[in-house]
Amino acid sequence: MDNSSVTEAVRDRSHRAIRPAARKYGMLSRLRSYLFFDPLIWFYTVAFGAASIPFGLFDKDGRMLHAFARAWAWLTMKSVCSPLRVEGLDQIDPTRPNVYAVNHASALDIPVLYAYLPFQFRIVHKKELLGYPVVGWYLKRSGQVCVDQQNPARSIGQIRSALRTLRGGMPLVIFPEGGRTSDGQIQKFLPGAFFLAIKAQVEVVPVALRGMYQLLPMNTYHIKPRPLEMRVGKPIATAGLTLRQMEELSSRVQRALEELYYADDPGSPP
Repeated sequence: MDNSSVTEAVRDRSHRAIRPAARKYGMLSRLRSYLFFDPLIWFYTVAFGAASIPFGLFDKDGRMLHAFARAWAWLTMKSVCSPLRVEGLDQIDPTRPNVYAVNHASALDIPVLYAYLPFQFRIVHKKELLGYPVVGWYLKRSGQVCVDQQNPARSIGQIRSALRTLRGGMPLVIFPEGGRTSDGQIQKFLPGAFFLAIKAQVEVVPVALRGMYQLLPMNTYHIKPRPLEMRVGKPIATAGLTLRQMEELSSRVQRALEELYYADDPGSPP
């Protein structure tokens, strides 16, 4: 059986762990989200963003801004009443500048990463996010990596900066699907997402976020509290790989992340 068949078999066998029995969310659930959860998250975003501005002017290494983001993320996740279980962090060395490849299902993925990854990191993000008030300022000032997906050539300076960041010892978070999933299933990875890992010759760590699509999918502001899970996989080496092997590395990381995401675990979120 080839690798694609193995991946499909894992998906087919395990959808029950990812697609729980349908739950009904009526008007009270929507009102709770629209009148409480959503305004609270926007309040946290504006308040922490504004408070971080004077600190950001003197924050040379991004440590203070990361602390603000971590506090914002922790409050956000506590406020939406969705406990998260973390598995696998003991398999990695948090002091190494790994590239963390994360599936992307929800706008709340980033707060989860800031709240539960216990080290400073930078995120590769889309250009569109720079247009958001406060958020755009934070992304620029804190040294996150902006990639223009419509015109990658314009991102060369940012890519070079990201390489210096990795080689300088700072971990990097990427979303190799290129955007959020529209159906809760992991989409095909973009091989170019692993350019930086190969150029810097650093390990890639697959990270599966489970339950995030059910918590807050695309095209809605209706937050549905539920148990969540972060599964951290074993690092995948890139030593000796060349850019011609980006597709091979992409496929390997996707298989590893899908095994984490689709694994039929009786203890997985309901």
